[in-house]
Parts: sequence; structure tokens; C-alpha cells
Amino acid sequence: MKTECVADISMNSILAEYNRELYEQYGLFMVDTSYGTGKHSITNTEEHLRRYVQKNFERSTVGKLTGKTTMLGAYCKEAKITGTSFAADNKGTVLNRQILAYMAGEPVGALMTDVVSNTQTLQDAGFDTTDVEAMASENQAQIDAIELPTIINDKGEEEQITLGNPADIVNSQKGIGALNLAIKDKSVISKAAVDLSQYASHRELNKGTGLRDYEEISASEKLLLEQYYYEKCSRYGEEMDKALLKYQLEYLAFGQSSDYGNLEKMAETLLFWREASNMLYLFNCSAKVEEAELIALALTAIMLVPELKDLVKYSILFAWTFAESIADLHALFSGGRVPLFKSDSTWKLSLTNMFSFRDHLGDGGEGEGLLYEDYLRMRLLMTDLEKKTLRLMDIMEMDIRRTSGNAQFKIDHCLDTFCGEIEVASMFGYDVKIERVYGYEE
Repeated sequence: MKTECVADISMNSILAEYNRELYEQYGLFMVDTSYGTGKHSITNTEEHLRRYVQKNFERSTVGKLTGKTTMLGAYCKEAKITGTSFAADNKGTVLNRQILAYMAGEPVGALMTDVVSNTQTLQDAGFDTTDVEAMASENQAQIDAIELPTIINDKGEEEQITLGNPADIVNSQKGIGALNLAIKDKSVISKAAVDLSQYASHRELNKGTGLRDYEEISASEKLLLEQYYYEKCSRYGEEMDKALLKYQLEYLAFGQSSDYGNLEKMAETLLFWREASNMLYLFNCSAKVEEAELIALALTAIMLVPELKDLVKYSILFAWTFAESIADLHALFSGGRVPLFKSDSTWKLSLTNMFSFRDHLGDGGEGEGLLYEDYLRMRLLMTDLEKKTLRLMDIMEMDIRRTSGNAQFKIDHCLDTFCGEIEVASMFGYDVKIERVYGYEE
């Protein structure tokens, strides 16, 4: 009975040494087996266990002074940790199990319904698979393949005429990049960057013995994980002072080493989606198609290449799609809203303004539809769970290492569950050995 009581006290004392920053920032209970020293080893925890067990068998101060002993005269002969479960075990399954325990009280249905519905709508519409830029490039290749007429210039030399396609004004700016086009003031973009080789997703991870490293995660539980990311991580427009990388949700989605790199990837994703959506509307709007056709008809007639009329019309429509999509990105990065599907009332740029679209991006405004964070959460939902889990561990390490006493914190050395084997002997010759498993959910 004495050994049982001491084991209970000692093993719970181990669990009471959880890392405070991991709890304060992320609501998780785990023991950093380096205890802030940077020397990560389960033998540190094993020594703590032995000390706790021995302490609970020691005589009181009065007993020591008077030379009295206990009735049993028991002492700790050996205390070992024979089984472990660490946060990163089985691709972060242990970490996710603790997150799910933390999120157990959340009303996930109400919180994630819109995200799931919007993601399904986007995928059903083919916006994540329709490559508008590839179509535009193919159309341009067909234009370039047609040989234009020649004229005799002022020097009496034969010279090939140039088509003068107005779409080229827009196309020439594509190389600037979606993010640079969408955000005019680059000073608002975080310059934070990290060396990813120092973090969990890019190093060989410490592993436990498989004590409790398996758990099937259901579809509804995956949504709880999504909500956890949203609650605990920062993003563009909602940065946190504690964060090393300011755009943490973007990092979960793309895993680039800098805030700029992750935001650039998000801008490229938004451009891909918005071009697919805008093309769907524009190519089915007869009035706007007719505008483009009139310009193409006039241009190709003047240049004596009527066979190019349809190709030029489509090049103008593709350019118009691109310009409108950049206007959408600007609105989103400015805190405005953009609907998944465009209509006559939500279309922004006229054909005339399209040619100088960078001067007509507006101030974002509220508008109608979805916010930047809504599009970001869709992208995050579509990201592989294993990748998100590893990157979340990176984020935890980045932020906790910035706090006092945690400069070398490693999530894969954080203990969740352990098996302790305690051997107790008595001065009267008796001994007992017990083995118990303790964890934060045991």
C-alpha cells in the first residue's frame, strides 16, 4: 500500500512539471525532458522520478534528529522509466490527441460549417484545378504562330508589322508577381524569416516506445484541429507579438521559411482561384464578350489579319480576367470581401480601366462575399494533415524558444505519457516492484 501511494504521488509529481509556456500559449500539458537545460533526455525525468520516490520514503526531520525510523524502514531501490510517449510520435498523433482533448468542448459544427461548405463549393466549381494562365499562354502561342504581313518602312526596308494587341499591356506586368501587384505598400509585409533546419519538420525526431502513439482521427476531429489552428495561430492582418513568423496560418499551408514567401504563395493561390472564377463569369457575359470582340475585330481588320479576330478577342478576355483577379486580391489584402462567384454588380473593372488596372485597384472596401481569412481557411483545410501537424510543431518551437528559459525547446522531447517501474526494498529484507502508466489523460 505504501509503495502504491508513493508511486501515485511521485508519478503525478512528474506530470506536474509540465512546460508552462506550452500550456500558456497552446493549452497543452507536456513535460520538457530537458527542463530548460537544453540537454534533452528521458534520463533527466527518470532521475526526477527516483528523487520523488526516495523523498516520499524518507524520515521526517524530527525522525532524522531523534534517530527514529518508520515502521517499514522502506526505501527506493530503483526507479526506471520503461515506456514513453512524446508529442511528435507517429507523425504528431500524440500532439493531435492532446489538442483534441483541449478542444473537446468546442461547438465544431457551428464554427466550421461555412469553411467546409465554401471549400466544397470551390472544388465543385473546379476553381482549384482550372489553370487559366495555361489557357492564356496556349492562346498567345497560337497568335505568335501566325506570320503577320510586312510593310516597306521609311528606309525602304521590308518590316513585319506588330499586332499592337492591347492585352499585351496587361500581360507585360504578369512577371511582377501576384503579391507585388496586389499590395502597393510593401512595407506592411513582415520581413521575418527562419532557418527551418532548426525545427521539427526538418530534423530527425526523437521517438518514444509507442506507449500511446496511435489514435484514429475522425472527420469531425479534423475540423476541431482546424479550429485550433485558427484560434492559436496568427495570420496576415491578425499578427501576434509573440510570434516569430507573423503569418503562421500561411506557414501551416505552405511551409516556406519566410513570411514573405508564405504570403506570396497565398497570393498565387488566390490568383489561381480568382482567375478561374472570373473567367467563368466573364466568358459567359455576352455584353462584355461583345466589347472585347469589337476591339479585336477593329484591330485585326486594320492589320489585315482577320483570321486572328477570335484569338485576339480571347487574349483580351484573358487579360481582363487577370486584371480583375488582381483587383480582387488587392481588396482581400486590404480587408475587403470578394464573392466566390462574380455577378454584374460585383465585377470591378471596365474594359477601359482594365488596360491601366494598377491605377484602378481602389481601397478594398467592405464589398460582399468572403474575407481573406475565409479564403485562407479554405486553403488550410485542403492541406495535408501530416504537413500541418509538423509545421504546427515548428511554430510551437519558434515561439516557445523566444521565452525565458526555453531557448533550446524541442517539441519532440516533450513527454505526454510514461511507464514507471519502481522497486522498493525494506530494511527488514522485504521488497516489492510495481509498474504503472501515467499520463495527462490516464
